Amino acid sequence: MNRIAEFIKTNRRAAGLTQEEFALRSGLGLRFVRELEQGKETVRMDKVNEALAMFGMEAVPGRKDER
Repeated sequence: MNRIAEFIKTNRRAAGLTQEEFALRSGLGLRFVRELEQGKETVRMDKVNEALAMFGMEAVPGRKDER
């Protein structure tokens, strides 16, 4: 989830949006956006995909990193 969190945060900032502005534009709650960017592990995937859709992306199954 940390890769998604970093992606959202980086792209949100690059778009010049605050967390509040991003939440409003994406239709998500501010609390969810904050928790997502902090890497909270128990977030709803449908909402994660709503956030990613703002950048033309979606979460798909893939191999887990061996870090």
